[in-house]
Amino acid sequence: MRNASSEPVFYAGFGCRKGCPVETLEQLLRTTLVTHRLCADHLVGLASIDLKFDEPGLQALAERLGIPLVVFPATELQPFEPQLSHRSPVAYAYSGCWGVAESAALALAARSLGTSRLLVTRQVLGQATLALARG
Repeated sequence: MRNASSEPVFYAGFGCRKGCPVETLEQLLRTTLVTHRLCADHLVGLASIDLKFDEPGLQALAERLGIPLVVFPATELQPFEPQLSHRSPVAYAYSGCWGVAESAALALAARSLGTSRLLVTRQVLGQATLALARG
């Protein structure tokens, strides 16, 4: 059973370019967890924008970790804009969302826990971005 301890759970939000390899996504996640002294067992969900619902790297990462991948339309990510640490005009032009990774992490934490806040702001590795959120 994941997270049998009393430690708070958290959620990962990902943004990535089309065809981003699972190895890049996994390396970004592992590096971020180590850097911020977080336990992978407390990660209980992955999220992204619905434009990435069929992205093989994201699907493979969720499968490797044994946790669900949840995708949100831009309209469900937009309310989290005030909490973003970074706003990308490129992301907005492509998706209608100013920051996919942070918004997706916040949206999944809010859906699951009722509230959300960023635990780790936007991290970047190559073609991928990652943020972590908790309730």
